[in-house]
Amino acid sequence: MMHRFIVLSLGIAFAATAQAADKPAATTAPKVDAAKGQQVAAQICAACHNPDGNSALAANPKLAGQHADYLYKQLKNFKADGAKPAERNSPVMGGMVAALSDQDMKNVAAWYAGQTQKGEVAKNQALEAGQKLYRAGNAGKGLPACAACHGPAGAGIPAQYPRIGGQFAEYTEMQLKAFRSGERANDPNRMMRAVADKMSDAEIKAVSDYIAGLR
Repeated sequence: MMHRFIVLSLGIAFAATAQAADKPAATTAPKVDAAKGQQVAAQICAACHNPDGNSALAANPKLAGQHADYLYKQLKNFKADGAKPAERNSPVMGGMVAALSDQDMKNVAAWYAGQTQKGEVAKNQALEAGQKLYRAGNAGKGLPACAACHGPAGAGIPAQYPRIGGQFAEYTEMQLKAFRSGERANDPNRMMRAVADKMSDAEIKAVSDYIAGLR
């Protein structure tokens, strides 16, 4: 009886070992490395966005302090996938991200997310109008408040809504108009296109200027 028990136990142990050997080894995804992201940013991104992400020109958005998830999504959206065109069309950015791997984009996003933004200032005389639109929207036009998604200080919500506070007014204005015209169409569920479609040029300019002064 004892001999049979030992043989049975050995058989069970052997079977368990064989099953474990048949299973593929678990793979661990590479960790995000902001230091490597800094190296890539210095080589590819710094000429337009500066090494720390605080761009000097309004045509190039500030990246410092932006949520890593948002930055990574935008980098992916700029990149064409074989014959499939990029979700966000930009000849300049398309060329910049063409050689970046998925890991490179995650690393760069982590680097810029960890930098401190040097915010802009509001300059428009119609500051009160911009403040009203940002905080309360325009119920008569069905226009929601920007603060509902991007927060009272424009900080946004990681992985959901980008940080917009302190951004160049000119850049924000340009993006709202691009959403309105459909030139930019990488917003989930057409959310920003639906918002911008209800806005006049004057409203876009006023709220963009107000956003520049948010902290």
